Amino acid sequence: MSPFYAMLSRMKYINRWGLMRNTRPESLSEHSFETAILAHALALLRCRRFGGNVSPERAACLALFHDAPEIITGDLPTPVKYFSPSIRGEYARVEEAARENLLSMLPEDLKRDYVSLLSEGEEEEKELWGLVKAADKLSALIKCLQERRAGNMEFLQAEKTLRRSIEEMKIPEAQVFLKEFLPAFCLTLDELDAVPEKENGKEPRENSGKSNL
Repeated sequence: MSPFYAMLSRMKYINRWGLMRNTRPESLSEHSFETAILAHALALLRCRRFGGNVSPERAACLALFHDAPEIITGDLPTPVKYFSPSIRGEYARVEEAARENLLSMLPEDLKRDYVSLLSEGEEEEKELWGLVKAADKLSALIKCLQERRAGNMEFLQAEKTLRRSIEEMKIPEAQVFLKEFLPAFCLTLDELDAVPEKENGKEPRENSGKSNL
């Protein structure tokens, strides 16, 4: 019997942002799924607009597993994780032990397939991991925006820090996402529904009624 996939399913029980007051909890499972969508988008943008040759599907797959060790370690808050170089170094060793623990739960004939999903060690995938890291930060930024929109100012500083961090990465695909796609995350359901009509020069309907469903 292998417990690997059963352990992965426990992502939904790991909550993020442990030191922050949340209007709505965010699980590790939700974050991983959203990061996968965003990593896929960034890789697609690289291929379509910036002449790249990467696999959006592989980027999404790497993103799904990027925080898997936290099933074992939990989500250590950023202020604690980066409090000092010694703490960061020790936590890196804890993360590596958690990866090894997860891999040990797999049958021998499957382990090799998951090594690259649970670690950034593959040099040929360095470009993809850069996009995954940007997607990870974008997902966190979206969480900050949604909390602020709900009236919770607890995430305001985190929002500023994350936006600055993304800009400093100088990843053009991330800049495109910030400009073209991020603003929509602040819209209501009815406003989202009206966007295509506005883009096509039509007068948006006053109320689609969807928000009342």
